Amino acid sequence: MRVLEALVASPLAGAAGWAILHSLWEGAIVAALLGAALMMLRSPRARYSAACLAMLAMAAAFAVTLMRMLPDASAAAPYVKAPGFPGWAVRPVTAGGAWPADLAAIVPWLAPLWIAGVWVFYLGQAAGWASAYRMRRRGVCYAPADWQQAVVRLSARLRLTRPVMLLESSLAEAPAVLGHLRPVILVPAGVLAGLPPAQMEAILLHELAHITRHDYLANMLQRAVEGLFFYHPATWWISRVIRAERENCCDDVAVAVSGDAHEYAVALAALEENRWSGRTPAVAATGGSLVKRIRRLLYPKGPNGAWAPLFATLVIMLTAAATLAAWQSAPQSSTALAQVVPDKASPYQKWLSQDVVYIINDQERAAFLKLTADDERAMFITQFWERRNPTPGSPENAFKQEHYRRIAFANKHFGTASMPGWQTDRGHIYIVYGPPDEIESHPSGTETQYPHEQWMYHHVDGIGDRVFVTFVDKTGNGDYRLAPGNSQ
Repeated sequence: MRVLEALVASPLAGAAGWAILHSLWEGAIVAALLGAALMMLRSPRARYSAACLAMLAMAAAFAVTLMRMLPDASAAAPYVKAPGFPGWAVRPVTAGGAWPADLAAIVPWLAPLWIAGVWVFYLGQAAGWASAYRMRRRGVCYAPADWQQAVVRLSARLRLTRPVMLLESSLAEAPAVLGHLRPVILVPAGVLAGLPPAQMEAILLHELAHITRHDYLANMLQRAVEGLFFYHPATWWISRVIRAERENCCDDVAVAVSGDAHEYAVALAALEENRWSGRTPAVAATGGSLVKRIRRLLYPKGPNGAWAPLFATLVIMLTAAATLAAWQSAPQSSTALAQVVPDKASPYQKWLSQDVVYIINDQERAAFLKLTADDERAMFITQFWERRNPTPGSPENAFKQEHYRRIAFANKHFGTASMPGWQTDRGHIYIVYGPPDEIESHPSGTETQYPHEQWMYHHVDGIGDRVFVTFVDKTGNGDYRLAPGNSQ
């Protein structure tokens, strides 16, 4: 449990959590662009390339976002545990895109969940690759010599120089390619004798095309990206497009070399009848949608059905946008402490939601909200401050005076054009923990860093010694926010 808490409290967890969250809308935009591209492209090779670029773009966007979310070098100083916000929001969502504080507290927990999901996915993939590797060793025999020579002849026609082994397998359900450096074509036992030679050669051309195009390696890389974005629907849709267009590309190669699309389509249908489950351990001749592939081979000028993927990408984009909007503007009840009280609100509401928003505990808040009369509320406030009076019974309450002094200081020095100083991150930390013992300020930033400040407290009760808190101004407008990893 301590390991998990240490992981969540690390700056890397905060950066990874925000990168995961931002990947939702980034992937949706990439999927939408791919859907638009598929509407304009008819060539399987172009559509396959566009889908691969989309997959790489998702990975690149995630990597760039992760790097941007990592704390600057100035935030790399060791700290025990940075002071954090309460579990409820105290800041309204502004036009500048501020995130609620409760979301900032939840985001770092996405990192361990994501890591666990990636490991589960990769373990499943490792089991699949191990099963495929065993298929090369168990229940196989060399194909007849004439078919081995046919593979050599067909490889020469495709200008494939690597040696390819042809094996008959009692475990394979359809012809498939295994391996990249030493590729092997597995064909189900009996298929070589059951199909006409012309059809079988067309099937072998399809598998050899996979080897020529390095599809086995591309499929491994594709699976690796799928594991990183296992949570994103856009990833699985893009993967389906890649697999479908990969098979279409190899179909075109087989038809171009064999010269008979009809015979090849009949061979595909015969292979599908021979299958008894949907498992495909590697790139196989029967991958993708067989009906669509046969229709495309027999009616190449028909519609390419791009409206369906476009509709799917639009749905993904709208879903991601709605999810982010729901997080940013979560509904708040009329009694929620996070509510921003208008100017016409009563002084008791203002006292609860502004004056003591950072120091009142949940039990006190719940008790105050149950009060119905103003005289009861006034008595509660008197008792609230008296419980915190360092010298009970004295007319001067040093704690109360210091608290309102901090609020006034925060409003004077930390305010921005969009929010008062008490609502800013620096104001929040200042009000709760007081003035820092040391401040390292870089208001102009550097060529590689945003403007930033680092506060150091020699000791904070309940947290520890030498507590560092880093604020970064990414807008350049004086709006300093807690750096990732400081808001746990």
